[in-house]
Amino acid sequence: MLGQLPILSAITFLPALGAIAILLLRVLMRNEDQALADKNAKGVALFVTLAVFVMSIIMLMDFDADQAGFQFVESLPWLPALGISYKMGVDGISVLFVVLTAFLLPICILSSWKLEKRVADYMAAFLLLETLVIGVFCALDMFLFYIFFEGSLIPMFLIIGVWGGQNRIYAAFKFFLYTFLGSVLMLAAMIVMFAQVGTTDIEVLLTHPFARDLQTWLWLAFFASFAVKMPMWPVHTWLPDAHVQAPTAGSVILAGILLKLGGYGFLRFSIPMFPNASEFFAPMVFILSIIAIVVTSLIAFRQTDIKKLIAYSSVAHMGFVTLGIFTMTELGVQGAIFQMLSHGVISAALFLCIGVIYDRFHTREISFYGGLVHKMPVFAAVFGLFAMANVGLPGTSGFIGEIMTMTGAFQVDPRVAAGAALGVIFSAVYMLVAYKKVVFGVITNPKLETATDLNFREWLNLGVLAVLAVYFGFFSTPITDTTRASVDQLIQQYQSAQTVEAPAADAAPAETAAY
Repeated sequence: MLGQLPILSAITFLPALGAIAILLLRVLMRNEDQALADKNAKGVALFVTLAVFVMSIIMLMDFDADQAGFQFVESLPWLPALGISYKMGVDGISVLFVVLTAFLLPICILSSWKLEKRVADYMAAFLLLETLVIGVFCALDMFLFYIFFEGSLIPMFLIIGVWGGQNRIYAAFKFFLYTFLGSVLMLAAMIVMFAQVGTTDIEVLLTHPFARDLQTWLWLAFFASFAVKMPMWPVHTWLPDAHVQAPTAGSVILAGILLKLGGYGFLRFSIPMFPNASEFFAPMVFILSIIAIVVTSLIAFRQTDIKKLIAYSSVAHMGFVTLGIFTMTELGVQGAIFQMLSHGVISAALFLCIGVIYDRFHTREISFYGGLVHKMPVFAAVFGLFAMANVGLPGTSGFIGEIMTMTGAFQVDPRVAAGAALGVIFSAVYMLVAYKKVVFGVITNPKLETATDLNFREWLNLGVLAVLAVYFGFFSTPITDTTRASVDQLIQQYQSAQTVEAPAADAAPAETAAY
């Protein structure tokens, strides 16, 4: 139905048009009532993000899950002299990330409804960020991908640096420099690939057999960018700082979407384009993933700032993602994708929960709280649900992702799966201890006596996320069925590259001997 319509371009660029409309309204209403101008900016942002979400659902309903290739493809010449085109498309791996992005943005707008500082600029920044992130998942041209990938840094840098906490400038620059420096190497690798193949078309590059030695260097260059973006240990230190200083909605989109760009990059570039290098470096990735899962869980246990605790938790959960991806088993890769989507929901909800109490008491120190269940019982129940989901309680989406990745890892190396399981135990310790300190016990701080429970807006945001976390804990097939064909194709491509390479290496001595 949508095959002939530019649905992806509409979904991608409608938020950017919304951002322009908000900024124009701000200019036109400069001398008008500021409260009315801010209200209009919020209204436009909410309307645009909801419209994009509806369009993404329509696209998903028309998506053929049995087809492994790219769908809704749009292609226009852009820089024909350089072989660069505007090409968009989605497959089973990327389509769900587009929907997740479109889903979380209205929640970000609603969670920022009480914002009073430079409201129009704030809403425009989020809409621009939505355009750039969706563009990453839809781009089928390598340099178009890079523009969207790097461009997403700018609005996030502004969101942290302008609307963040006390040390926001330090955190914003650390976030920008870490992620930008890693991506410079990726750009260099892209130039090398273009020089060799003569095109930037991702579909063509996916079928091009790069030499084994070249694969090694290209893989490392892409790894430098994607590892920082995840982030993987030991280049993870920017994330806790960014989360602590970012406003609530900034943390939601950072944990829910931006961390997934690295995992998506591994699935789109590293594995299919450099299969031999991926096989060679897989043990290194396993080691780094286990270290991330175990070490950052131990670090999280020692945190006094609850937002920083959730940030370190995100690093640990991304360790499961990289672990699952590089098992290159169906269960492992499916589990990694499921874990990314599940973490997008659960981590977003946890940061919203932290935002609820921060809005009331303006502190994130765990020691400040205690006994909130007596004043905020609904909040305590919702926060408890997401804490359990983060731990991986059966019946929540967190369990499905973790058990699939660990099963995939067990098929490759039981020792790797054991290391990941150790991280699960540690995550239960730090998460439940933090929950106990914040929610249970008696109220010892008199400032908590004035606490009020969730309002309607907070109810709406957290309620929707709670439904999804529980639903996908029991019904995982809507996700796995959508991704299965593309994942199977990815694994077959990876395996065929290994089998083709081996005979070629063995054939040379035989020929020499015959000669």
